Amino acid sequence: MDPPPQSFLERNDFLIRRLHSLSGLIPVGAYMVIHLATNATVLNGPAAYQKNVYSIHALGGILPIVEWVFIFIPLLFHSIVGVAIVAGAVPNTTNYPYESNWRYTLQRWTGMIAFVFIIWHVFHMHGWFHHEAWLKNVAEPFDGAQFSPYNASSSAGLALQNSVVALLYAVGVLACVYHLANGIWTAGITWGVWTSERAQRRALSVCGAFGILLAVVGLGALGGMRSVGSGEALQQARDIENRMYQSRVESGELAPDDHKRATYHTDVETD
Repeated sequence: MDPPPQSFLERNDFLIRRLHSLSGLIPVGAYMVIHLATNATVLNGPAAYQKNVYSIHALGGILPIVEWVFIFIPLLFHSIVGVAIVAGAVPNTTNYPYESNWRYTLQRWTGMIAFVFIIWHVFHMHGWFHHEAWLKNVAEPFDGAQFSPYNASSSAGLALQNSVVALLYAVGVLACVYHLANGIWTAGITWGVWTSERAQRRALSVCGAFGILLAVVGLGALGGMRSVGSGEALQQARDIENRMYQSRVESGELAPDDHKRATYHTDVETD
């Protein structure tokens, strides 16, 4: 009796797993490093962070295209394939409680946590879609789309004032960082970059140091943003952001109605 025909995924398992590994590094992993590093510039003050946000939004109408082609589509592919891999995996840390086995299990758990976190984070800060009707009728009523690109640090800081939200962000960032750092190490094995046991041990140390550094950057960004979101710091941040907004409008770099959700006001009042 002939065996049943293989599915598309079974026939192309090798290629799909290689693309899954590659997409986790480029562009998804690379973007995450840049994203956390950019957010950490808030530690240099609201002006430094606002300047970087302006540089990103200078892409204008092609920004959503860039986001979908280079971030969201690769991320969705990596996540969907990752879920399929997890669904077919059987945890065995009880029977084989080795360090490498724990890393294997944590890689999959942090991947699932990171996936859920990223979906929520994009909704919480950006609302998923930029269409005005969606933002007003769906995102904002459910506490989404909290981030304003023209009041970057103050809007992000306000969105992180709730302690539970801040804690969820910390957990999500750490899950993303571990998944990337350990994923770099496993990708090196998958692609034959480090094959000997000695090379793998050294690579593990380097990836571990990278993960710790990136975690410090990510948590520092969270702390910096949260510190801007209340009291006198919030007022100062809004004043700086609004002056930068007005300067760009007056110089012709920015039209006053380029972004209807901007929170710019000539006289800012804090709650």
